[in-house]
Amino acid sequence: MADVLPLVEARYRTALGEPDARAAVTFLGTDRIEVLRFHEGDIVRYATLGMSAHPMTDPTAMVADPVAGPRAELVLSVRAGAGADTDKVLRPLAVLGASPQVEGLVVAPGASLDVGEPLWPGAPFTSVLVAEPGGLVEDLELDAPMDPVHFLPLLPMTPNEAAWKRVHGAQALQERWLTNGTDLRDPSRRSVPLD
Repeated sequence: MADVLPLVEARYRTALGEPDARAAVTFLGTDRIEVLRFHEGDIVRYATLGMSAHPMTDPTAMVADPVAGPRAELVLSVRAGAGADTDKVLRPLAVLGASPQVEGLVVAPGASLDVGEPLWPGAPFTSVLVAEPGGLVEDLELDAPMDPVHFLPLLPMTPNEAAWKRVHGAQALQERWLTNGTDLRDPSRRSVPLD
């Protein structure tokens, strides 16, 4: 069985270039989750490395399959500068990356993930919307019977947006962002109009 993480890191390097920083976080009873930072012009991307080492397991399953099952990593893109200390997102992002191991979550597009505190100091966001994979970093095919690794973009949500999404759904919130020309990479943006 191939070790997945070196393949994942190679896919990041192909898609995003060389990381200019990395940090590792280990939570009690879980494998280490690293967060890599990539710069591309004025955009900073933070990407988890470690979440895909094991397949995510449905918490209602009687027995966890150690090989088959969905695998994913998380990618957050923000605009650099703007007075936001976005590098402090490393720990919250690692917490989200560890959530399948810690909480038995299966992270999938359309899901909301809440860290319960600002994503970085002064951030207007405490949660993220998991978007569809396949845009920025292509899926990584693995040898059967392993599922491919999906690289899931994270879109920061204000508390009001998160509450509105719970009522109206992820698709409606994304349409609202699109209609209003929302810059989802702005680390200090305000909530989109929701009335």
